[in-house]
Amino acid sequence: MINSYRHLILVWAATAWLAGCASPASKQELIVDDASFGTQHPHSVSVIAGGGGETGAMDYTNISNEDLAGAIEESIINSGLFSSVVKGDGADYKLSAYLVSMSKPVFGFSFTIHMEMSWSLVNTATGDAVMRESIKSTHTATAGEAFAAATRIRLAVEGAAKENIRQGLQKIAELPLE
Repeated sequence: MINSYRHLILVWAATAWLAGCASPASKQELIVDDASFGTQHPHSVSVIAGGGGETGAMDYTNISNEDLAGAIEESIINSGLFSSVVKGDGADYKLSAYLVSMSKPVFGFSFTIHMEMSWSLVNTATGDAVMRESIKSTHTATAGEAFAAATRIRLAVEGAAKENIRQGLQKIAELPLE
């Protein structure tokens, strides 16, 4: 009987150690800092984000709307895509990014996250949408990158979001903005 309890406690401890606690995606890991899109639009832009969520201790890794918007803003600044990023009103363009869906794997040595975000860019003077795009991205984190499952999931979420931001900004770079 005592051995059964010891075995049960050992299994529970090993499971908790392997799973770990969920941690939110890090804004710093979402920033595209190695891209030059070959374009600098001579306009200002403001950024809003939606569809994200907070991460609870026993929850699944999520991206907060604030961190998503901040990562997009810093990616724009790093790449020089727009002349400036404006907080709030007063920008020439308003960029909206909405996290539509994100897969949530449960078990495995490698975790692949499939993410879809809806991007729109609106000319604030005319109210015209100059871009509406659904962008899908994927990233896989392996056991070689992190042993704890919760860490692998976070790495996969961050990688998929960073790739989505890269693709979204690339689409904007290709636009002939007036």
